[in-house]
Amino acid sequence: MANRFTHEIAREVARDLARSYCTLSTEGIDTLARLLVPAKYRKGEIVLPEGEPCRYMYYVQKGLVRQYYYKNGKEMTEHFSYEGRIVMCIESLLTGNPSRLIIGTLENTVLWAIPMETLQRILPTDLEMNRLYRRILEHALISSQWHADAQRFESAADRYDRLLKQYPELLLRAPMHMIASYLQMTPETLSRVRKNHD
Repeated sequence: MANRFTHEIAREVARDLARSYCTLSTEGIDTLARLLVPAKYRKGEIVLPEGEPCRYMYYVQKGLVRQYYYKNGKEMTEHFSYEGRIVMCIESLLTGNPSRLIIGTLENTVLWAIPMETLQRILPTDLEMNRLYRRILEHALISSQWHADAQRFESAADRYDRLLKQYPELLLRAPMHMIASYLQMTPETLSRVRKNHD
């Protein structure tokens, strides 16, 4: 009974994931549901430690996670993910190299992991999973490029304004010093930008 209940939840998660990235047939939903592995984390737990290879793409069903790294002894926030989004360390996932990024939770979080090893085995013969995988990677690469371009070409005020328009919930859920780091500005600069924006 428990396994059947878990599979039904997995099918619902698979449908949500498909809505976010690409349409799947009933068979595709079933295939994806069989791949998904549930995992629960408390606030402040590490999902992927630095130095370990990333072997999963994680779909966030509930909660908030971030990717970060240490530079000169300081935590630097690279990315946030929350409900309906995928989080992964893409370079490590694709190469098998140890990750230099850390994935940690900022809230109690429910993730559904897609094991890369299992997915790679079915990609050559499953066109739907192949398309889903490609869309997830495309989305991750485009988001990464947008973020990099914002750091290069936009002012601090513009970067904050973009965040406010695209991800307003982050300002309610993530600590300000982490948001400042993500926007590549000091907490003092972020405070000033927010004050001027209001």
